[in-house]
Amino acid sequence: MSHSFTVNERPVEVDAPDMTPLLSVLRDRLGLTGAKPGCAEGRCGACTVLVDDRPVVSCLTPVALTEGRAVRTVEGLADPDGPLNPLQDALLEHGGVQCGACTPGILMALTALFEQDAGPDEAAVKESLAGNICRCTGYHKIVEAALAVAGNGGRS
Repeated sequence: MSHSFTVNERPVEVDAPDMTPLLSVLRDRLGLTGAKPGCAEGRCGACTVLVDDRPVVSCLTPVALTEGRAVRTVEGLADPDGPLNPLQDALLEHGGVQCGACTPGILMALTALFEQDAGPDEAAVKESLAGNICRCTGYHKIVEAALAVAGNGGRS
């Protein structure tokens, strides 16, 4: 079955069975390895991407559900040769990145939040991260980074 959708604003067409996880399509067929395979049960958030601007766990999202929709991955947050986006910069600056396994999913969850509210409070930041598990840093530095961006109205 052929599926057409956009990934990071680029149209793609992929032949895959309807129930193929979006994560597999992104990583194995499109070479976008930013979304990480974690628990494969939708509990850790490492594979979070945005579908029509909403965070989804791509390990449990069948590719058929992306038909005609817009998928964004961590690779789409900044140009390959350009500067990082404000959230990426803030996570680095505040030490919110260690092993990096959770970072792509966290960035996508925070991106969705900041697109709805450029100045979220601490409770909103924590709620947006509820589906993302970080085992290295804890959440203090990640929340601190997000609040630093929020203090600037979502700008760096």
